Amino acid sequence: MRSLPLFLLSVFTSMKHVQGGSEFRICAFNLHNYGESKSKKNDVMQIFTKIISRCDVCLLQEVRDSREKALPELIDRVKRFDSKHKYEAVASERLGRSDTYKEQYVFVYRTDTATVTAQYQYPDDLAGDEDAFSREPFIVRMKAPQTKIEEFVLIAQHTTPSNATKEIDALYDVLKRVKKMWRTQNIMLLGDFNADCGYLAKKNRDRVRLITDTNLFWLIPDDTDTTVRASTSCAYDRIVVHGNTFQRSVVPFSAKPFNFQKEFRLTEDQALEVSDHYPVEVLLSVTNTKAFGGTVSWTKAQQSFSLILFSHAVFHTTGW
Repeated sequence: MRSLPLFLLSVFTSMKHVQGGSEFRICAFNLHNYGESKSKKNDVMQIFTKIISRCDVCLLQEVRDSREKALPELIDRVKRFDSKHKYEAVASERLGRSDTYKEQYVFVYRTDTATVTAQYQYPDDLAGDEDAFSREPFIVRMKAPQTKIEEFVLIAQHTTPSNATKEIDALYDVLKRVKKMWRTQNIMLLGDFNADCGYLAKKNRDRVRLITDTNLFWLIPDDTDTTVRASTSCAYDRIVVHGNTFQRSVVPFSAKPFNFQKEFRLTEDQALEVSDHYPVEVLLSVTNTKAFGGTVSWTKAQQSFSLILFSHAVFHTTGW
């Protein structure tokens, strides 16, 4: 008969396997001018693939793929790299005021952990403030049944540096419209807001509604560095959640940049070939997890574990 400590260890290991991942990761990454040229750099693509495949949902920015070849190549690489999960992507229109420079927002997500139930391209038509954005926000509504919050909305935004203060403030109007349109309070805004250093002056912050509204929580602190260059220290990339329900669904202190330079042991020059921004990420608490083709509540798993322990104790005591 195995000893009780050894038995407990084996059961605990099995339970961890059943539980699976204990968090749901949402990321936002400025790919820094990603198009056909960059898609042909194998070393860069390998890093992109490793970063994106860490996330249940990953917002990509600065996707410049006019011939629609670079994005499919990236998604295909992610699928081949991480065959344990299935991935899909939804993309915005090509956005920008200039005919020669346009970008897309792209949400890449695991279809086994999340579903896009709706998408909305903000029309930037607010009366009296038309064309507030150079790249209008792209919004998706998602369902992630294993998370504590279960359903939420993501608003993507990459501001123009010279107009960052105004665009960040205008995001508040987008937030209000989405709340009314989809009748939800569970909203996250994320992306490269250029929300620091010379682009968002401290003297102007008390006039930015996205900052002054106490129902909004900025999860990436102002003293965080989301830039790759050692010569800069700016919290350009941000994650903001609306409402106490969403805030309570976030794993405490999990919002942070992912330093891929350190993680993959790159020089600064090598890292800058990938991007001049680090991705930012946050974890959502998980209450349910898929196992054995179904959904297993961790609470139920704990109850089963307790029953196993009780049965083993009886067996050990009686000598059956």
